[in-house]
Amino acid sequence: MQIGEASKLTGVSAKMIRHYESIGLIPSADRRDSNYRDYGHHDVHRLGFIRRARDLGFSIDQIRDLLKLWGDTHRSSADVKALTEGHIAELEQKIRALAEMRDTLANLADACDGNHRPDCPIIDSLEGKLVNLHTPRHAAE
Repeated sequence: MQIGEASKLTGVSAKMIRHYESIGLIPSADRRDSNYRDYGHHDVHRLGFIRRARDLGFSIDQIRDLLKLWGDTHRSSADVKALTEGHIAELEQKIRALAEMRDTLANLADACDGNHRPDCPIIDSLEGKLVNLHTPRHAAE
C-alpha cells in the first residue's frame, strides 16, 4: 500500500511516517517502479505500535527501546516494566510542574482586577517584578 493508505490505517500522518523512516524508527519502505513508497502489513502494525506509544507520551528514544523489546521474543517483561515505570516517574514530575504552573497562573489571575486600568500583576510577573499575591490590588489605592 502507498503512504496515504498506511497513514489512514494507522492515524500517523504521511509526514510523520517519512520522519520515522528518516530516523530509523521504521525501516525504509520498499519502492515501486514509480518510486512511490510501498508499505506492507508489518509496517502498518509497527506504525500502530509507535502511534499508541506516542499517544501514551513515550519519547522517541523510549519507543526505540520498546520496539527492540517488542522484536525480542526472549525479552524479559521486567525490562518493559522498568522502562514503563521510568516513564511514569517522568509523567508524575511533569504533572507536578504543570500543577505548579496552573497554581501560579491562577493566583496571578485572582490578583488581577481585570478592569480598564493598565495595572496587571500578570504582566508585572512576566516582566520579572515581584508581585504580592496576598494583598488585593485595589486595597493599596
